Amino acid sequence: MLYLGIAERVTLYELLHRIDLDLAAEVREARCPHCGGPLCRAAYARQTGGGPSDLPAELKVRESLCCCREGCRRRALPPSTLFLGRRLYWAGVIVLVVTLRQRRAEGASLSRLQKRFGVSRSTVARWMAWFAEVFPTTPLWKRIRGTVSPTVRDEQLPDSLVSLCESSTADPQTALVNCLKLMAL
Repeated sequence: MLYLGIAERVTLYELLHRIDLDLAAEVREARCPHCGGPLCRAAYARQTGGGPSDLPAELKVRESLCCCREGCRRRALPPSTLFLGRRLYWAGVIVLVVTLRQRRAEGASLSRLQKRFGVSRSTVARWMAWFAEVFPTTPLWKRIRGTVSPTVRDEQLPDSLVSLCESSTADPQTALVNCLKLMAL
């Protein structure tokens, strides 16, 4: 079962950063999706919330690529396990908080989560609504849906997806990482 301390491990963010670098390398090798030109690294710093305060600056970078061909120069944004779209908080924190709220896990009251991650009640409500109403309709979820067990229920996302990942490992951090890999946007 997931526990609160996972989101405070620097090793989690280091691992997710390495995964993001690998995802960016795969996109770079595929070349520009618009013109076929070579892609160059164009990463940028992200403001982040909810994680440890002592994370190195290189972990707070969103991998991005830019076409090097003159006249194109368009961006290619690789999938990310660290960041969930444009949301301020780390993807792992969002998934962890929503999952713990859905499970009504002992020691994971809303007030405790608010204090621990610096997240407001309205933000948690917004995350829960996004997973309940928007995420199940996205092309990403439709792609994931075809690869996971039917026991993963749309109305219980992300908890049912995290539970599936937990069933394949005894380590809560590995389960969270596997879930974030599936959800990489």
